Amino acid sequence: MFRWLPLVWANLKRRKLRFAFTFMSILLAFLMFGMLDALRTSLSQAVNLAGADRLMSMSKVNITVSLPRSYFEKVKAVPGVRAVAPFNWFGGIYKDSKQQLQVLATSPEQIVAVYPELVVKPEQFAAWKGDRQGVIVGPTLANSLGWKVGDRIPIRSDIWRKADGSDTWEFNIVGIYDSSGSGIDKATIYFHYDYFNESLQYGKDQVGWMVVRVADPAQSDALAARIDSMFANSPFETKTSTERVMIKQFLDQVGNIGLILVSVSTAVFFTMLLVTANTMAQSVRERTNEIGVLKTLGFSGQSVLTLVLLESLFLTFAGGLAGLGLAWLFVGGVAESIKNYFPVFKLDSGTFIAGISLMVVFGMVTGLWPALTAMRLSIVDALRRT
Repeated sequence: MFRWLPLVWANLKRRKLRFAFTFMSILLAFLMFGMLDALRTSLSQAVNLAGADRLMSMSKVNITVSLPRSYFEKVKAVPGVRAVAPFNWFGGIYKDSKQQLQVLATSPEQIVAVYPELVVKPEQFAAWKGDRQGVIVGPTLANSLGWKVGDRIPIRSDIWRKADGSDTWEFNIVGIYDSSGSGIDKATIYFHYDYFNESLQYGKDQVGWMVVRVADPAQSDALAARIDSMFANSPFETKTSTERVMIKQFLDQVGNIGLILVSVSTAVFFTMLLVTANTMAQSVRERTNEIGVLKTLGFSGQSVLTLVLLESLFLTFAGGLAGLGLAWLFVGGVAESIKNYFPVFKLDSGTFIAGISLMVVFGMVTGLWPALTAMRLSIVDALRRT
């Protein structure tokens, strides 16, 4: 077969413009396949990276409905609970509405107990505890906005107002945290829940949700059921589940990511199939006389079948490998810059195996009918056509 590759290449470049367009359609199809599969892998890994020993407890209605602050003390007293951290979404805006920030009110002591991977220097953590208006900032956010320890920053909120009616809150940057793992977002601001609660004009003594660290991960489901049962039939019922389940449910609210990616890939590949199949059909039709000559020279029907299939496979593999190669380069180039948002953004071996399998299938499908037509073509009919 390999000795026929020069002949295959000569047939492909007979119509250079057509070959170029077909090659580009295949390349773009597999480039998009690689990028979409990297996104799918990243979202799947985001779920897997969530702490197995953490629960999230929020209102049974949805996360926008707050819970009484008293729930925090009650959950903390439940046997099997190692630590609990309260959280309130602040909705921060810096300078103008284009700079939306992720700002969360929480307890300094509790957040480090629930998230041990959150790393704060001892002196900065002590300063945070001692300053009611103190905040710790993620390194990604600090670098992008040019913030440093000691800066005083104003942040507005579209949701919460202070007791004096102002929507602008003043904060002191006392630390820049880091992370020893992939579960902590590095573009967030954390500030004191007590400062937040005592300054509010309305909505005091409420928490948005709670993150619970359990002593025994094997008992997570049982502990979640126990917490929910404590507040069953109350005005503020809770919904508690593992952090992984919560993240998965959040992604499901965006949409069935897997179905969306499969649908897009299917549409792209269907278009690619039509283009490639048309190219192969035209190529064989234009070479009808030449096929007759090949058979006259002693090429069997099976040899002609193999030659056309090789042409189809060569074209599909050339474009497919180029597309996957570009996807690999692009993913590798942007992975570092987006790792704080997508901790695992890469093309794994499964993507390449699936891609190569698709190349084989598409190459066979697009070339099979023209190849069978060429194989069945008699010498007389082939030489008769012009």
